[in-house]
Amino acid sequence: MEWQNLEKKYYMQVVKRLPLTLVKGAGVRVWDSEGNEYLDLVAGWAVNLLGHCHPEVVKAITEQAATLIQTSNQFYTIPQVKLAEILIENSCLDRIFLTNSGAEANEGAVKLAKRYGKLKLDGAYEVITAMNSFHGRTLAMTAATGQKKLQEPYLPLPQGFINVEYNDIQAIKEATCERTCAVMLEPIQGEGGVNIPDEGYLKMVRDWCDEKGLLLILDEIQTGLGRTGKLFGYMHEGIEPDVMTLAKGLAGGVPIGALLAKERVSLFDYGEHGSTYGGNPLAAAAGYATVRFIVENNLPDKADRLGKYFVSGLENLKKQFNIISEVRGRGLLIALYFREDIAEELLKICLKKKLLVNRVKPNALRFIPPLIITERELDEALMILKESLGEYGR
Repeated sequence: MEWQNLEKKYYMQVVKRLPLTLVKGAGVRVWDSEGNEYLDLVAGWAVNLLGHCHPEVVKAITEQAATLIQTSNQFYTIPQVKLAEILIENSCLDRIFLTNSGAEANEGAVKLAKRYGKLKLDGAYEVITAMNSFHGRTLAMTAATGQKKLQEPYLPLPQGFINVEYNDIQAIKEATCERTCAVMLEPIQGEGGVNIPDEGYLKMVRDWCDEKGLLLILDEIQTGLGRTGKLFGYMHEGIEPDVMTLAKGLAGGVPIGALLAKERVSLFDYGEHGSTYGGNPLAAAAGYATVRFIVENNLPDKADRLGKYFVSGLENLKKQFNIISEVRGRGLLIALYFREDIAEELLKICLKKKLLVNRVKPNALRFIPPLIITERELDEALMILKESLGEYGR
């Protein structure tokens, strides 16, 4: 408890932490300061795509840390270019700018959209986003995020964002006006509760943006890099965004983000955007090692197969426990919904049984495990969930 007490003394109290001090991780397992072992289906909030301390990532970080850590973007560095190349060559985008986080990548995307609006759309500057979205914690991205509970403490927020209902093309059409320069959406809303839009929704949004000359920005910070069973979420719908943002698992646990764009909308001129640490050699080397492993080992296909396996197991639990109302997900981005607000209590029961899960809503648990997880480990998680549900029932 010493570390937890020190945290309460010194750290800003912005997160209600679980009473667990983690000190070690390997694969899909973590260990606390008391030596207890846990099965981790949170994975650093969907960050640890290759699990904890993956050998390829550790090797890349170790070698780069002993060679060159930071130079600034005043100079060329090899890891940055290698990461840029592998991401561009495996996506539909043409240009990239590396950042430190997802929020920063999304800020860059909005800046790029406004630059596009100024140069190509008679000064248009508004971006349409969705309710229940999550785009980051900066002031601008709080305004972009369509959640009133996150916005209200910081009013007035920066202007230029219109929040409309998700999965509703008509709402986007009605919100579009001469001030609109872009639509920014998540292919699946992760933080919003694993909200999957109807088939064809993103295609209709793409068509509307084409008709009106707007940019389509896809926030793939949680859905990108194999999480949903495709390398990128847009691939499920057969469309192409004008701008895409990545972060979370991009560097296997090292903080990083990326802003990618089509050539025709890559309108930043020299000095119009930048970052001191963005794409620094250490983060970029970890990113290149992570993306290369994902691509070479076809982890998106594995996520698709194991996601269906886990969903099937959760559906079996639904048949056994009436308290479960719904199972939803794609790939290894999955949520289990309940008829009552029991998620917090179930999370604590799972914790006692050495399973880490995420409460995404009062009535829903989210599962975002590493893409390297196995069927055996998913079976272990299902067994603990069954035991936890049974204990709650008593």
